[in-house]
Amino acid sequence: MIIRQLTEQIAVADQLELHDFDAVKAAGFQSVICNRPDDEGEPHAESRDVEKLAASLGMEFRYLPVNAAQITDDDVKQHAQFLSELPMPILTYCRSGTRCARLWALSEAGKKEANDLMKTVERAGLSIADMAQRLK
Repeated sequence: MIIRQLTEQIAVADQLELHDFDAVKAAGFQSVICNRPDDEGEPHAESRDVEKLAASLGMEFRYLPVNAAQITDDDVKQHAQFLSELPMPILTYCRSGTRCARLWALSEAGKKEANDLMKTVERAGLSIADMAQRLK
């Protein structure tokens, strides 16, 4: 598990497994959002199991499966809604963390400059430079 801070209250991570959640809770996260579809790629922790575990640890959980190659405006709108309503700090995760960083940046587009969004993600060790036009 690699946690990458985007803001003081929002971080992204690569695929979380059930054994990671004690560390996620210990790191202070109040909420977790999964953006990876259950049926994507190699076997990984399924959302229903993660939801139960998160609840048992006193954390909020939301499942928003997103196709990494085709992030829709509806995906962005739903992600932004989760970010605005869930207790902070929030950890979002997918296979590598990049899809989550893209969703975060798209949800901030129009509020912050595209270059600033790309630099924030870059400082976290990821790249979203290929979506510069969409962020403008």
